[in-house]
Amino acid sequence: MTERPPIQLGLKENLAQFSLLVGVNALVGGMIGQERAVLPLLAEQEFGLTGLTSALTFIIAFGLVKAAANFAAGTLCDRFGRKPVLLAGWIVGIPVPLLLIWAPTWSWVVFANALLGVNQGLSWSATVIMKIDLVGPKRRGLAMGFNEAAGYLAVAVTALLTGYIAERAGLRPEPFFLGLAYAGLGLGLSLLFVRETREFARLESASWQPQDPGASASLSTREVFMLTSFKEPALSACSQAGLVNNLNDGLAWGVFPIYFASQGLGVGQIGLLTAIYPAIWGLGQLFTGGLSDRVGRKWLIAGGMGVQAVAIAAIASTSAIWAWAAASALLGVGTAMVYPTLLAAIGDVAHPQWRASAVGVYRTWRDTGFAVGALVAGIIADAVSIEAAIWAVAGLTALSALVVALRMYETLRP
Repeated sequence: MTERPPIQLGLKENLAQFSLLVGVNALVGGMIGQERAVLPLLAEQEFGLTGLTSALTFIIAFGLVKAAANFAAGTLCDRFGRKPVLLAGWIVGIPVPLLLIWAPTWSWVVFANALLGVNQGLSWSATVIMKIDLVGPKRRGLAMGFNEAAGYLAVAVTALLTGYIAERAGLRPEPFFLGLAYAGLGLGLSLLFVRETREFARLESASWQPQDPGASASLSTREVFMLTSFKEPALSACSQAGLVNNLNDGLAWGVFPIYFASQGLGVGQIGLLTAIYPAIWGLGQLFTGGLSDRVGRKWLIAGGMGVQAVAIAAIASTSAIWAWAAASALLGVGTAMVYPTLLAAIGDVAHPQWRASAVGVYRTWRDTGFAVGALVAGIIADAVSIEAAIWAVAGLTALSALVVALRMYETLRP
């Protein structure tokens, strides 16, 4: 019997498995993309939800459940391995498109999005952690760039396709057939071809040099939560930036389609606009992830949050489709600067022995932003106007950039 060769850290050394995980994460992203252009319009046109806060309950449910699933995923990956968590996420995701197709009431849609939150929290977290395990510290930013690019390019392409399908065939059921295909393919690939990567983390742990010489390799879940959320300056700065970033994404997902529709745009035009932002976001990460390995994490994060603030303000202050398209592209640029860089910074600081848990805590805060964004935007829009809600989110984003600039230190190792 041939002995298995010793494991090695590195992108080149693990290219086949890394590439497979990139593809799997694209399918995870496609599960969200099936909803981006269609579900906010479904709320108004088929279920008659006129209040924006009510219409956005599906995002609130998604965000809260995904946040909890992220937290659980990190701990479960540390205790039981990465692959079982990935498989569990896909199993939970299979009913989602079926529920969206058959939903007789809005509560079914909300429940489907709770399941989608579990799917995204478990499966996306597992692919993130597995790529960090495989590549080691030197190419961490590049690895996260590829991971997030795959996921959000799939969001963009699927949003564009579902908008096109919905304009010609209606809001249901045809747009959600893509989700059925994604779920089946994702589960099959993960079950048959993805390998466990926890041993790679153990290998890195043997030569780990912490940012803080007094840092412990053995921490409880509560200790990791407190460090990542509040105590450790870089980790906590990243956690708040992640929350605000996904607050923005919740706005783009739930409010922008309704806002554009109120300005007279059709479903196809809305599908195009909702695809521009994640497309630029996804493509940009192919560059920004590797860039952060060379120039550092802090100022890409702070700058990216500032660019997002400007883009959101531009959407509120313009009224032409070309201007919205340009602002959506700028929002994608800002998000691309931030998204993989935040994950890389978490990987820089967290010890390999509790890194998965730290990633889970960070992603918990980040995806709580979906719920916070839906609530803030919905309440302000119902009380004042959609434009006021968009301006408020722009202000919060600018404040987040300032927090990063003042609190975070540079985490990239020389």
